[in-house]
Amino acid sequence: MRSRISNGTGLVVTGLVATLVALLFPLWSYEDRSGTGLDRLDAETVATDFGPLTALDRDFVAKVRLAGLWELPAGRQAEERGTTKAVRTAGEHLVAGHTFLDARVREVAARLRLELPDQPGRQQRQWLAELSAARGGTYDEKFADILRRAHGAVFPVVAEVRAGTRNSLVRTLADDANTTVLDHITVLEKTGLVDFDGLARDAAPDQAPATRSPAPPGPTASPAPASPATPSPMYPLPPAASRPKPE
Repeated sequence: MRSRISNGTGLVVTGLVATLVALLFPLWSYEDRSGTGLDRLDAETVATDFGPLTALDRDFVAKVRLAGLWELPAGRQAEERGTTKAVRTAGEHLVAGHTFLDARVREVAARLRLELPDQPGRQQRQWLAELSAARGGTYDEKFADILRRAHGAVFPVVAEVRAGTRNSLVRTLADDANTTVLDHITVLEKTGLVDFDGLARDAAPDQAPATRSPAPPGPTASPAPASPATPSPMYPLPPAASRPKPE
């Protein structure tokens, strides 16, 4: 009799322990376990005097700088080579807008202690080479097509950053970028050379989503002073200017 009671008590205790383990396991699996999306987000976010700075924020700051490194020379080129007033005007807007944005992004990067790229990316260099090889009406068409596609691709990124950033400097930079990109889209479309059918095909849902480039590193311990990019020998970057004037 005593043995049966002891066995029964043991079964009850075993059942209670198993139940407790089952209840605790989900808590360990989802709240305390490393490798979740929230953990990764926290690991890539750094604290600054202007609010949290995420990997997406850093990637955005770098992209604003990269845009200026090739669109400023492209705009200067369009001012010289454009065969229509509308194309030359679009070039003027590119120069004014990205001169302003380049000054702004260098200021933001210096305050956040972020390193900035000083050369255009591979794709951007290819675009510049393609534009440099074109002449006459072909140049006008390539200019409008390449620049409109590039601005259309970056527009949603600006909106995403503006909607989600908790960093005040990145937020104001996104405001400035949004205004500039929208202005450039507008003047490029006024050339009458934009291939809207091609843009619609690019935006089709069956297209593979673009991959996001790795985020730049976090703030540096001892940042280098902000400086403009090395000028192109044919199309030098203009000096920093005030906010561009509307057309």
